[in-house]
Amino acid sequence: MGIFGRKNDTETATATATATADAVAVNPELAALTGEYTIDPSHSSLGFVARHAMVTNVKGKFLDFSGSLHLDGTDPSRSTASLDVTMDSIDTGSADRDGHLKSADFFKTDEFPTMTFRSTSAEALGGDDYRITGDLSILGVTRPLTIDLEFNGSAKDPFGNERVGFEGKAELLRSEWGLTWNAALETGGVLVSDKIKLNFDISAIKNA
Repeated sequence: MGIFGRKNDTETATATATATADAVAVNPELAALTGEYTIDPSHSSLGFVARHAMVTNVKGKFLDFSGSLHLDGTDPSRSTASLDVTMDSIDTGSADRDGHLKSADFFKTDEFPTMTFRSTSAEALGGDDYRITGDLSILGVTRPLTIDLEFNGSAKDPFGNERVGFEGKAELLRSEWGLTWNAALETGGVLVSDKIKLNFDISAIKNA
């Protein structure tokens, strides 16, 4: 869900009603999905991309995380999300780089072992597209983050679990959370980009 300029109450109510109506019209069974869900980390991924040395991208992910969703298919604006990520589980495919990221230059995982996200608002954009905004906390700093989501559908797996799936993406400036370490390049520019791209693949199971 996004952060938007102020609108009068009539405009806001009209926009919310229209977006909700569009979402339900595209998926008439959306209301049946209403409920509490637990994210399944074995079928989900939390990844990121950073520009390295101004010429290439380095991709990474977090291997240990947990979270929950409350989905309201009738009124998506009432949906919520919560996520807790173990920072020591960072994995970029390089033990040396992972060690540096865990150090005092970056995430200080000894002092700040967990990154958290708590949603504050949600919005149906129409069709299968949604937007969620929440508070992202890293290094003891909490700032808003907006995530664009695409609903991938729902299904019952062979074990009887009712599942929903979402893909998401977001961008942030790491410096806004105090992640300022860098190194200058002889050719100009810096070693690590300030802009970080986030990507999510989420599978969540409906609670019994």
